[in-house]
Amino acid sequence: MNRALPGACCAHHAMTKGLSALSHPARIEILKHLSGYDACCCKDVVKHLHLAQSTVSQHLKVLVDAGLVQVRPERQSSRYEVDTEALQSLTEALARLTLTCINAKKSRNSNHEAEAHEQ
Repeated sequence: MNRALPGACCAHHAMTKGLSALSHPARIEILKHLSGYDACCCKDVVKHLHLAQSTVSQHLKVLVDAGLVQVRPERQSSRYEVDTEALQSLTEALARLTLTCINAKKSRNSNHEAEAHEQ
């Protein structure tokens, strides 16, 4: 039986949450927009995307909840910025998953070929 390593469940949950946050085109655009600034407020994103402020706020909340964007209060508004470390971690986790799946498939195919040659 294949058992997950300790902490793998948390890592899988974080990866799922991050990928889910990136599953909407507007959130990808928001992330790209935020990447061009040290930090910016919601109204700056609204101007860039031409979406309603409430819509942008909801998308920002999803990105913040996923840990891909950090928010800090500043006077009467909030400033948003990309969490580059979290984004890098998500990228690395996805790369590991991809390699695991590719290598498992290659290994399985090699085993099948070896079995076929033995027969």
